[in-house]
Amino acid sequence: MSLYRDDAVVLRVQKLGEADRIVTLLTRRHGRVRAVGKGVRRTTSRFGARLEPFSHVDVQLYTGRSLDIVTQAESIAAYGADLVGDYARYTAGTAVLETAERLAAEEREPSLRLYLLVVGALRALAAGEHDPPLVLDAFLVRAMAIAGWEPALSGCAQCGLPGPHRAFSVPAGGTVCLGCRPPGAATPASDTVALMAALLAGDWGIADGSEPATRREASGLLAAHLQWHLERGLRSLPLVERTPTSVPLPIRLPAGSPSATEILLAMREEDDR
Repeated sequence: MSLYRDDAVVLRVQKLGEADRIVTLLTRRHGRVRAVGKGVRRTTSRFGARLEPFSHVDVQLYTGRSLDIVTQAESIAAYGADLVGDYARYTAGTAVLETAERLAAEEREPSLRLYLLVVGALRALAAGEHDPPLVLDAFLVRAMAIAGWEPALSGCAQCGLPGPHRAFSVPAGGTVCLGCRPPGAATPASDTVALMAALLAGDWGIADGSEPATRREASGLLAAHLQWHLERGLRSLPLVERTPTSVPLPIRLPAGSPSATEILLAMREEDDR
């Protein structure tokens, strides 16, 4: 076995046996890595508390046959402490981690841009610099650009005709002109397309000044675009508040359905099994 060291973000943890844990890491130089933290669930563990979701760590590992082994972990930033007490920031952060894990599908395939994007999103959420759903949507649209799925926002996704165009088709790849518009294409407001373009470009002046309705529409289109390309839904996205935190919007579930908190706990328990 060979020893190596890397910076990483903890994406997910799962119980293993009575005291161990499988830790999914997104590393700077080695891509997505799954490793075993031996004894980290014991209260006497030297670094168990550092291997929790949202943690940014300097980690040392041994290369194993199927799973690597964590031998040391030093904290760079514990973003979880600032996220777990706030529902909006916590659910947005959970969606960031889930998306990153899905996009880093191949183990040990380096993706420095995705790693830096995840670290930047968690840092922004922890600092409260912007509304959490805006930070999440900025992460989603930039992560899709890294993956090669960037939605067309300034021209027609089919023929390339310069825009702006009012129609948006997820299967077509973004905004489309009248001549290329397929059946079922959405017709978002012009401010919605401008907001998505601002999030992609990092223009926070436009993003922070956008209206709640514009943000909700942009969020829906970006989520649909991402999940179309992933070919499956993300469990965490429906739980994210899609209005500014100053105007809370409760999640409305059918009568008898579990609460959002219960769903989050169930997701964690499923990961632990």
